[in-house]
Amino acid sequence: MTGESSHPRLTYADKVILAPMVRIGTLPMRLLALEYGADIVYTEELIDWKLLRSVRRKNDVLGTVDFIDRTDGTIVFRTCAREREHVVLQLGTCDPTRAFKVAQIVENDVAGIDVNMGCPKRFSILGGMGAALLKQPDKASEILKTLVDGLTIPVTCKIRVLKSVRDTLKLCDTLAATGISAITVHGRTVDERPQHPNRNEVLKIISEHLSIPVIANGGSKEVEKREDIFKFKKETGCSSVMLARAAEWNCSIFRKEGLLPMDDVVRSYLKLAVDYDNSPSNTKYCVQNILRDLQETPLGKQFLNAQTLEQICEVWNMDNYCRAKAKEFRSKGFEGRFEVVPERLGLIGTAGKRKLEDEEEDVLLMKCAFLRNNFPNDKSLPKSQLAKWTRDHHKKLPAYYTVNEDKLFRAVVVIDGRKYGSSF
Repeated sequence: MTGESSHPRLTYADKVILAPMVRIGTLPMRLLALEYGADIVYTEELIDWKLLRSVRRKNDVLGTVDFIDRTDGTIVFRTCAREREHVVLQLGTCDPTRAFKVAQIVENDVAGIDVNMGCPKRFSILGGMGAALLKQPDKASEILKTLVDGLTIPVTCKIRVLKSVRDTLKLCDTLAATGISAITVHGRTVDERPQHPNRNEVLKIISEHLSIPVIANGGSKEVEKREDIFKFKKETGCSSVMLARAAEWNCSIFRKEGLLPMDDVVRSYLKLAVDYDNSPSNTKYCVQNILRDLQETPLGKQFLNAQTLEQICEVWNMDNYCRAKAKEFRSKGFEGRFEVVPERLGLIGTAGKRKLEDEEEDVLLMKCAFLRNNFPNDKSLPKSQLAKWTRDHHKKLPAYYTVNEDKLFRAVVVIDGRKYGSSF
């Protein structure tokens, strides 16, 4: 045991829950769901080996705890005090030892651990994770039992129904016997998709059969307003309800006061994205899923052309807020995602000047991003301007090369005997 938990133990009865969704369940969306009335929020599925190669850091400027990938400097998981007693980390794993090591790393920063046993994606199944565990109940049980026995926070799992009700109940009994606090059941099989009806009658049989809380999932097609959540709960007889697509499309589905207009939801989401320095690509993806068909409107097309967080915010007249926050962060010494240096790549030095282990000379790192939309024509492109500068100053033309490191790359330009490069 790792010691007594310092926060109230999470329970799963009579709760409305934000489901784990790939790329959606990052910190801004989780906080927005809590703001609107969700009781529990799940992270997107986080793969065990990726968390194992991360380092935990406190971010005093953002007020967050960050788990940063040592190999590429990306944020694997970011959380904060606001969600401390409500956030469940969903783990993608196929190994009990690895799963436990990860759980120990994050145990003091989350309210619970959930093991993904229902994801039908090819990546998960080929890795022996997700829905692959439905066919390996002994391994699934070993993973859950290891976590339950070693942690002070609740452990749960998320599965899909099997083709046979009898087989589904047998699997649920096996998993429940490990001592898990609850089980989430998606009412479709691995082969079924959202267009197929959710098997609510099977969820009802499961909820009546098990003594632990059963969380109903898969009913988003039936949920258009908050009242529908409780209709789904009543029809399935489950203890709680977990929402994915309905919350992804309009997170205010959790509001007791009713749904908010899309623009209000987007603005609230963007404020949180700015406040917690969310990546522009992830922010854009989440907003796209809110806009849906409206991406073809003039506003939608303006949004699709945006690349930076500031440009995205500008579509909703929040660019001033974005700039003000960025200025505030810089004044406190926070440089956002650029301040993280991948440890494995051997970068050392200070003041933006670092030496690569495999290079003889220093490369002056420049914190800049190439955004094609910022340049109206080919003559204004950085390469064109640099070429003109060398001609005007009778210098040799610039020489360019790229350093590759796994999926990362560094672009370097050599000019007038000096090397300038981007970060990996």
